[in-house]
Amino acid sequence: MSTQDPRSLLRQALTAPNLLSLLRLALVPVFLWLLLGPEADGLAIAVLVFAGVSDWLDGKLARWFDQMSRLGQLLDPAADRLYILSILIAFLLRDVLPAWVIAALIGRELLLALCVLALRRYRFSYPEVTYIGKGATFVLMYAFPLLLLVQGAFAAAWLVDVIRPLAYAFTIWGGTLYVWSGVLYAVQTVLAIKGARTRRTERTEQASTPGS
Repeated sequence: MSTQDPRSLLRQALTAPNLLSLLRLALVPVFLWLLLGPEADGLAIAVLVFAGVSDWLDGKLARWFDQMSRLGQLLDPAADRLYILSILIAFLLRDVLPAWVIAALIGRELLLALCVLALRRYRFSYPEVTYIGKGATFVLMYAFPLLLLVQGAFAAAWLVDVIRPLAYAFTIWGGTLYVWSGVLYAVQTVLAIKGARTRRTERTEQASTPGS
């Protein structure tokens, strides 16, 4: 049985899209420190904008240069979730959003983690990403910078008044879609496990039937 050269595997993994995803991941602790340490919201927004742009760009590059990879498929959602969790922690500690809103969004992440564990038990892969889930993440990545601007630490008062309704609208819309996508992932997981159990039962019955 042939095995691939480790250097070849490394070259396949370290493509431009994957390097962008790795850079986005590496900036997560910097992003959280900017929010909680000096509360440099302007720089934190710049990091978040870079994360959003690089998320779009690495997907485009992967398709343009045919560099889609399993690593990239894992890195992208991991980076998105870490940014969302980081900013939710910061918003909780800085009292930017009500605790129940943050609890609902974090609860969605915990539900997804349970779904992944359940699927792994039945040897299924990661839950298939839905358009609702991607759309919810996209909207939240707009909502969070707007919420930071609303804090008014570095924005003019008139700008804060203009942005505030947009920030809350994006937060409500994105948060609702985010939680709903978690429910859909749970339904998807239940159906997959139910199907696996049904197939397992059918195979057991066939094996125990005389003459089968």
